[in-house]
Amino acid sequence: MWYPSDKHELNQQLSQFLKTGKHKKPPIGVIIPHAGYEYSGAIAGQAFSLIKPNSIKKAIVVGPSHYVHLFEAATSNKEFWETPLGKIKIFNTDFPTGDIDSEHSIKNQIPFLQKLGIQEIMPLMIGKITEEQAEDIAKKISQIKAIYVFSTDLSHFLPYEQAVEKDKETIKIIESLDLNNFKFIDACGYFPLLVLLYLCKIKKTKPKLIQYKNSGDVTGDKDSVVGYASFWF
Repeated sequence: MWYPSDKHELNQQLSQFLKTGKHKKPPIGVIIPHAGYEYSGAIAGQAFSLIKPNSIKKAIVVGPSHYVHLFEAATSNKEFWETPLGKIKIFNTDFPTGDIDSEHSIKNQIPFLQKLGIQEIMPLMIGKITEEQAEDIAKKISQIKAIYVFSTDLSHFLPYEQAVEKDKETIKIIESLDLNNFKFIDACGYFPLLVLLYLCKIKKTKPKLIQYKNSGDVTGDKDSVVGYASFWF
């Protein structure tokens, strides 16, 4: 499991992760890592805690496709998504549907959203899309009143110091919405981030880093690490 299967234990863990954030203005959206909670849950909580509980009813969760070859954006064909905290309703506008329940980049965000009082979600699994498709997806979701949750980890399986340098480059490109250098981003959520770039341009905002760490900071094993960062926008 990516997070505790016991409802009480999961609730306790989420409460701990959500203690830290302080922000005067609620964010439009957040960028969140999607590793197991023991690795990146606290980093995700730094961003989710900026969202005022019960302040908004809907969330759009945008994550990469890890297991399915896809060349578009697809949402769930189910009516509900279920976690140990219960069921949450799924809504859709006009996106294609499919069975996306196994996509951990999306499902790892759902308990946080349930804890924050979100009542409906639209999960969007993003495949290998073009810039034109990314812009079109951004235009569609920009019309929906919801909190936007973009899911990505950063570099994978590099030595610690090399990962830190590579992730600094990626973070700089994300914060500046630098389309010319976007191809240099090292992140499994590259295509969701491409949608984010166009969404931020529509909303006239930019991502701001909250916290960066990698798995080496958590486990102490720095031979081969995965990078995690959270942002708000």
